[in-house]
Amino acid sequence: MVRKFLVGVVAMLVLSSTAWAQTPKVEFTGIIGWTLADGVSGEPVTALDGNVYDRVDPKDSMNFGFSLGFFLTPSAELGFLWRRQATEIEIAGNSVRTLGDINIDGYHGYGAYYFGDPETKARPYIMGGLGVTNYGSVSYTKLDGTSASTQSNSQFSSTWGAGLKVNASQNVGMKFGIQWTPTYIKSDAAGWWCDPWWGCYVISDAQYANQFEFIGGISFRF
Repeated sequence: MVRKFLVGVVAMLVLSSTAWAQTPKVEFTGIIGWTLADGVSGEPVTALDGNVYDRVDPKDSMNFGFSLGFFLTPSAELGFLWRRQATEIEIAGNSVRTLGDINIDGYHGYGAYYFGDPETKARPYIMGGLGVTNYGSVSYTKLDGTSASTQSNSQFSSTWGAGLKVNASQNVGMKFGIQWTPTYIKSDAAGWWCDPWWGCYVISDAQYANQFEFIGGISFRF
């Protein structure tokens, strides 16, 4: 009896390993969605038009991109994510002015975990990643009529998300989710901190530009 039981367990393990070995492990997802974006504030600057500006913000707009992931197990995935928000930059203060077009690109390595039975049609997931966000150059016209442009700039960022994946078949599925990408921009002096051991030093208040995204996509596994 014990021998038959052990043989049965071994057979089940072999069959499950064979099934997983034959399951597609690489997944490509095309992504499209909408981004709610904000920027950062700074020291007030009086421009030639007489207005005072102290904020820079991207406008809300569409986003698109892709992810390429490898499933380590039926539930755990590691991969690379790229997405672009093609939008415009605004400067604001006691007036709002559109400066010019900008592409905001996110490049992140990520890990994702899918909950539930791998054979079910719908599986919720969570994901998180680290990488950089690149703010492309902006071409604009100064108030005196001359042309100018800003330099592109890349900053460290993380990205966090959750959603639902619906499998139409073993090889095709759809994803619906939300994602938050905070990007470090700068730190402002926030005051002094003093203690008896280390003396006094300036403490900083970090500022992040945030992208809140609603995304959908079609996935292909192979």
